[in-house]
Amino acid sequence: MRALIVTLCLLLSSVAAQGATQTKTFADLIVVEKAKRSLTLFVGKTPIKTYRIVLGGNPLGDKEQEGDSRTPEGRYIIDAKNPNSSFHLSLHISYPDKKDRAAARRKHVAPGGAIMIHGSPDYLSALYATGVYPDWTAGCVAVSNAEIEEIFASVRIGTRIVIKP
Repeated sequence: MRALIVTLCLLLSSVAAQGATQTKTFADLIVVEKAKRSLTLFVGKTPIKTYRIVLGGNPLGDKEQEGDSRTPEGRYIIDAKNPNSSFHLSLHISYPDKKDRAAARRKHVAPGGAIMIHGSPDYLSALYATGVYPDWTAGCVAVSNAEIEEIFASVRIGTRIVIKP
């Protein structure tokens, strides 16, 4: 009996040591496909997980100016994380970049900003649970609060994001 207990203790300490040496894997790329209403996290070329997203009330086309309720399209980075967001948690997208500001200047409009991946108001959780995902943001990318917790934990500042039409 004593040999069994010693063997069990050694086995458990070995498993605990292996768990302690494992490190968290962070996504190094986020791909948003607006038409598919999806956000996929990647490590290298391997997709880790895909999430259902909602967009702004005017989701077709690239963001052109402040207030157009469109999500920008292009290559950006996650440049800030906000654990105290009005929408549970949020990841700030580096929009507008130099190209976006120049395009807005040519049109004599403000490019807008504050584009994020964020959670959703609590009242929408019940709607999402039924499979209904209405577009409601002002140009951001929204997921459920449980999903933004996963994404927030899996993404670091500096992570690349590609937003496709």
